Amino acid sequence: MTSPAPRTAIVTGAARGIGAATALRLARDGFAVGVLDLDEATCKDTVSAIESDGGRAIAVGVDVSDAQQVEAAVDRVAGELGAPTVLVNNAGVTRDNMLFKMSDADWDAVIGVHLKGSFLMSRAAQQHMTAAKWGRIVNLSSVSALGNRGQANYSTAKAGLQGFTKTLAIELGKFGVTVNAIAPGFIVTDMTKATAERIGVPFEEFEQARAAEIPVARSGQPEDIAATVSFLVREEAGFVSGQVIYVAGGPKA
Repeated sequence: MTSPAPRTAIVTGAARGIGAATALRLARDGFAVGVLDLDEATCKDTVSAIESDGGRAIAVGVDVSDAQQVEAAVDRVAGELGAPTVLVNNAGVTRDNMLFKMSDADWDAVIGVHLKGSFLMSRAAQQHMTAAKWGRIVNLSSVSALGNRGQANYSTAKAGLQGFTKTLAIELGKFGVTVNAIAPGFIVTDMTKATAERIGVPFEEFEQARAAEIPVARSGQPEDIAATVSFLVREEAGFVSGQVIYVAGGPKA
């Protein structure tokens, strides 16, 4: 990979799951990594794993829906690791419910983290990318963008990220910045385990049922998403921009 120095990446929601796997993969690819999550202390394991593997990383606590916190977090990463030229907007929450039961707070929380958070992080990070004339932004969408019962807030946010991705690709392309989205299918994470718990099904049973519906006949792992991120941020992927890649074990959309 031949992206220009400094080779610094930011991954939000990187304390666990897809974010942690992505941070680890990017560190192995040669990036110093800003490991961001709501609670800085929860990032300790991810940072330790990167450092144990010979990489460089720092933990930063940030509420991605708060503009001041976002600016401070990006500035800290730039100051301690170097100007970030890769951003992975992975931070996410779920507040699932049927529409008639969904509260204003449920709606605002999900839209705030996924959509506003990605907007604020991208706005803060892009200045470093445009200055370097090179950058990569990867937004985490979902197959739920196609619609999913009980997830009006989450589906809307994930669909919105696809439009956001395409627009940023148009705006930032002339600066050497590509912007793409990954839409995971069923991935084994704490979030999917929480979904199984919410509907009252043992996770093993829930996972087996979902895997039976997937053409490759297995569940996805966080590392599957991390590998796709790794490709999208490479120099060789510079002609791929404005795309939504469904990493779901079969065709979607």
